[in-house]
Amino acid sequence: MIGCSHQTAAVDFRERLSFTSDQARQAIGAFREQFPACELVLLSTCNRVELYTAAAESAPGKDLDGGPDRTEVIEFLAHQRQISADALVDTMMYRSGTDAVSHLFAVAASLDSMVVGETQILSQVKEAYDLACSSGSAGPLTHAAFQAASRVAKRVQRETTIHRKRVSVPSVAVGEVASEFFETLAGKTVVLIGAGDMGREAMRYLVDAGADRVFVLNRGHERAAALARDFNVTLLGWDQLDQALVDADLLVGTTSSAEPIVTLQRFQRAREQRYERVLLVLDLAVPRDVAPEIGELDDVYLYSVDDLQAACERNRQERQRQWPKAKKIIDEETQRFVSELHHRATGPVIQRLRDHADEIRHEEWQRLANKLSQMDVSDDVRREIERTLDRMINKLLHPPLASLREAAMDGQQRSLLDAIKRLFSLGDDD
Repeated sequence: MIGCSHQTAAVDFRERLSFTSDQARQAIGAFREQFPACELVLLSTCNRVELYTAAAESAPGKDLDGGPDRTEVIEFLAHQRQISADALVDTMMYRSGTDAVSHLFAVAASLDSMVVGETQILSQVKEAYDLACSSGSAGPLTHAAFQAASRVAKRVQRETTIHRKRVSVPSVAVGEVASEFFETLAGKTVVLIGAGDMGREAMRYLVDAGADRVFVLNRGHERAAALARDFNVTLLGWDQLDQALVDADLLVGTTSSAEPIVTLQRFQRAREQRYERVLLVLDLAVPRDVAPEIGELDDVYLYSVDDLQAACERNRQERQRQWPKAKKIIDEETQRFVSELHHRATGPVIQRLRDHADEIRHEEWQRLANKLSQMDVSDDVRREIERTLDRMINKLLHPPLASLREAAMDGQQRSLLDAIKRLFSLGDDD
């Protein structure tokens, strides 16, 4: 793996490196032409750009036999994004072998994300793998690695609470407070005030939670119109705020106003037409959009940023407690994957060695059996001789096979495989 992420590169640099879907497809095509023996999966998100390459065998002086070394990948990426290779060298991360597998598993499980536990990255990893499959750049090794990454991410989700503990204010507001207050957001009238970054993030969580009757207001019409269009919700004019307060079941404040937009006096006028309907208010703004006195009314449940940040901190602490458990899963699955990969590499040679030994045993037994038949040896003696031959073959094979399995666990089986093939005249074909 060669790439960069939010941990190693600033956002402006990541923006210069990022690929759209069409650009990624074109880059994969160019990579296949330049390195036809090498597999590639290209992962590009707002927080990372990573190229995962794989080939069947390693070779001296090369990272991948038939594929590019580290410098060639950097030069390829620099050419694709029209950036100097020198600018990439100091910023790009490099992982190989077991470290590359472990990194992929951690990325898919969101342990390497800016917000640990976010769920979007797994779908992005799957999309990158699907693009590689449809573009023909995936192969046996990347198939195995990315399918395993999906399984590992689901295991982390299942066996830890990292993904269930939200740590951003909008995610806690919608995912924990609103979802507990309302059985469902479907059919509820949701009024979102503000169309900045906080408003956009809150809108995403509202829509994901099933809100299908959402109204957005903002002093700046263009921003609100863009937000309404992007999420297919209803745009209201700023002069319609009073009526929106009458209709709302859930009010979300996200503006940057220096003073409260919904004052007690303003809400009291709307309250007269609400006929004691309960209102949930999620005030995510700093300074506050909703006057705190409104929260003292019997029919209003008001949560401020301070209330929500306390929940965020509790969740963050719980995620930290779950981190060692999640990391242990990554380590276990990495070792399992690498062991299985090396076992597949040694399997054909082990089978040929066993077949070769069986052929010799069978030939020698047939030769001996003919002589024994002339000597009038009992069946019991013949069976004991045959069992002795089997035990002798198994004892002779045990040391080289045990050594091969041990080497495979450490990823050092290649030289031992070659030695066994030469010593036992097994040929070069796997």
